[in-house]
Amino acid sequence: MQNAIAAELRHMHDLPGPRPWPLAGNLPQMRPLRIHQDVEAWTRQYGPLFKISFGNVQTLVVASHELVSAMLRDRPDGFRRPSITARVSDEMGGLPGVFLAEGAAWRDQRRMVMAALAPHAVKAYFPSLVSVVRRLQRRWQLAARSGSDIDLAEDLKRYSVDIIAGLAFGTEVNTIDGGEDVIQRHMDVVLPAVARRSIALFPYWRYIRLPQDRQLDSSLLELRKAVDQLIAAARARLAAEPQRRQQPANLLEAMICAADQGGSGVDDQAVAGNVTTMLLAGEDTTSNSLAWMLYLLQQNPAAMRKAREEVMRVAPDPSAFSIEQMDGLDYLDACAQEAMRLKPVAPFIPLEALRDTVVGDVIVPKGGLLWCVMRNDSVSDAHMPDAADFKPERWLEPTINKQVSMPFGAGVRTCPGRYLALLEIKLASAMLLSSFEIQSIATVDGKPPEELMGFTMSPIGLRMRLG
Repeated sequence: MQNAIAAELRHMHDLPGPRPWPLAGNLPQMRPLRIHQDVEAWTRQYGPLFKISFGNVQTLVVASHELVSAMLRDRPDGFRRPSITARVSDEMGGLPGVFLAEGAAWRDQRRMVMAALAPHAVKAYFPSLVSVVRRLQRRWQLAARSGSDIDLAEDLKRYSVDIIAGLAFGTEVNTIDGGEDVIQRHMDVVLPAVARRSIALFPYWRYIRLPQDRQLDSSLLELRKAVDQLIAAARARLAAEPQRRQQPANLLEAMICAADQGGSGVDDQAVAGNVTTMLLAGEDTTSNSLAWMLYLLQQNPAAMRKAREEVMRVAPDPSAFSIEQMDGLDYLDACAQEAMRLKPVAPFIPLEALRDTVVGDVIVPKGGLLWCVMRNDSVSDAHMPDAADFKPERWLEPTINKQVSMPFGAGVRTCPGRYLALLEIKLASAMLLSSFEIQSIATVDGKPPEELMGFTMSPIGLRMRLG
């Protein structure tokens, strides 16, 4: 990026972009729940490098996958997540986690989280994952017998919550059968608040508390208490049974053991922060990716048929699922990759420059903000043949440029939970394809599901009917 090819470098004020409003910038032109689509539309109008304004703060929008990849790979030294997000989290009493940590703190926590989410560690918990997918199977069998519609996003969210709660904490939550996960209920309040406050024009909450802010305060307090109790219980188990340190029974115990190693640089605060981070990664990202994939399969019968044929050949019986079978579902993995290309649940990534730099031919000063568009080149025929089509086969071709689509990010800050996420997706979809005939996956009015941008991008109104 430093070696700009252009003969002359441009400054931010030289760039094209939508005309800002006085004081408010482009915020009035953006729909908070569709903000990703608004910026993507401007990308088609203004090209891969242009400017937008949040209030009086100018932001460089970058929609070239080469430039985005280079910036993501220049973390944590050249770029970070915007400091405003960290400040908002801090003033809310947020716990430090690998998602928001930077510098040395990030490196220390990264080692702990990577150890806890490494494939060999996740494989050790595989029987617990199968028990959750069997629970989902029984729920859907009841719906199939009664002819009931299934709220697809809600059921997949319950599935993901049950997996991450058992995997992370060793606790049996069972939201699939109607139980409640208290931590997740409070996270559903906290996470949208972080996103909302990060782009707010004025920090009103510092001066006046509205009902939603009082609800947020209550959820933050309860969330912290619940996480502290989980850590205390895990430490008590490790103290009572020291042998558990050699083979931790869940990710929380594994993180505590990693944190307790000499020179780890990690304390219980960081463990608590990463517990909440895992809850985020374990619910919205995975469940929404899975919902989008199932919808796209239903819209493409040929791909659905190939996926079902592979499942019946490799993993036909959910009661006998093995990790080797899941690793052998290559076409199903390709379906997930294709769904994440077309419907990335993180369609943009905001960054902040940590030093003066050049992106493309644009000078970006230290502290400058950037908006990385993750769905532009990945849905362009110039970079992906027949880009609008759902064609999982493309991911099985050795010549495909996989860097055009980066659903888990790039570089050393690539999502550490990607193996677990793909495993969850393959488990649920293999169970569905081997056990049921899918009659429909659609919205009530039959129109394509709308994309709702909360903390992640979710499909709205998908119902599934099984035979």
